[in-house]
Amino acid sequence: MTLSTISALSPLDGRYAARLAPLRPLMSEHGYMHKRVQVEVCWFIALSDAGFAEFKPLTPGARTYLLGLVKNFSEADARAIKEIEKTTNHDVKAVEYWVKSKFEARPELKSASEFVHFACTSEDINNTSHALQLKGARDQVLLPALDALVSTLRDMAHAYADVPMLSRTHGQTASPTTVGKEIANVVVRLAAAREKIAAVKLLGKMNGAVGNYNAHIAAWPDFDWEAFARKVVETPEPLGLGLVFQPYSIQIEPHDYMAEFFDAVARADTILVDFARDVWGYISLGYFKQRLREGEIGSSTMPHKVNPIDFENAEGNFGLANALLKHLSEKLPISRWQRDLTDSTVLRNMGVALGYALLGYHSMHVGLGKLELNREAIDADLANAWEVLAEPIQTVMRRFHLQGAYEKLKEATRGKSVRAEDLHALVRSLDIPQVEKERLLAMTPASYVGKAAELARRC
Repeated sequence: MTLSTISALSPLDGRYAARLAPLRPLMSEHGYMHKRVQVEVCWFIALSDAGFAEFKPLTPGARTYLLGLVKNFSEADARAIKEIEKTTNHDVKAVEYWVKSKFEARPELKSASEFVHFACTSEDINNTSHALQLKGARDQVLLPALDALVSTLRDMAHAYADVPMLSRTHGQTASPTTVGKEIANVVVRLAAAREKIAAVKLLGKMNGAVGNYNAHIAAWPDFDWEAFARKVVETPEPLGLGLVFQPYSIQIEPHDYMAEFFDAVARADTILVDFARDVWGYISLGYFKQRLREGEIGSSTMPHKVNPIDFENAEGNFGLANALLKHLSEKLPISRWQRDLTDSTVLRNMGVALGYALLGYHSMHVGLGKLELNREAIDADLANAWEVLAEPIQTVMRRFHLQGAYEKLKEATRGKSVRAEDLHALVRSLDIPQVEKERLLAMTPASYVGKAAELARRC
């Protein structure tokens, strides 16, 4: 069978392939190889500038050529590395040999070829490559997608700030809010989650086989290898990696920052699951209609249906993302002794986890773009919920020391169909100032929204 979007085992590379195109160059095997080449080249150039008599500083032409290997890394290059791996059966060594093969026609580089991967363990290359992958995925794909969602939701919060809506706590009628305020709640939560994702420090270590610079010191005992490694890790790209230096590790970087990052992404996803379910419910109540797409079918047998499929797809994909993200965050910080290989195969699924999250963001955005507010349904629910004014009436009664205020309103409203005239009669009978009676009599379910509109506009 020919590999295509129809024959792909994963829907991320099949049905949804086009939607994940921005993530694929970063989190695929090709992306991983690309970052490995970047790390090897940065380490090699830095070694040439370390002041060793055995490795003189590279000429400007050689530096430009080496950085070009990174900048112009292609699918053909990735395939060439895979071809070498068939012989080595070691993916990092295949990258090293590929880099060295690019030195053949350049005597300056060929004579220094033994400094490629010098004193490095495979994990020096891998851990920094993973961090660079996550850096690209976060900064170039995930955060822009979240920012677009936050922006859309903020616009909706402002647009609907003054639209009163019946609340439902425990699924029952409750104190009114506004549509905008309920969306504003999500904006504030999601913006905070976004900042947590952005704030995670992406770490990298370059300290050898078990984290002690053993081989480094064997070669040059008096050289400050820790300072050198820190410089390579923290110098901005392209001459460095632009990461945060990890000074303590076993053979592998401990992956605690990865757990923090994946947990942060999962928290944003969880907020959006919560919102997706709420919107689904509001569509079911008729508070929102969905714009029709020409030719789209909601049911194979019921022609009238317009299903909230985008919010359902978002919820499902966030669930898949979080299942993987949770496993990544729980498993990766655990390694037997100085290193076991269980992290390797798991790390290859980082892109899968982030892919499902990105798919969820896409579905959510599409769904939000289809929503139309149905004021008739919202207003009708409010008009039939006069019982919600039991709260302000009993609260004003308590202000003026009327005994049993809560109990009186409970008796008048709980489990009953409450009419405006019933509440008005009760208000007129109260021993409170006339101005307060008039204020309560003027109140309707639609006007009893507190600071909801202000809070919505402020988000």
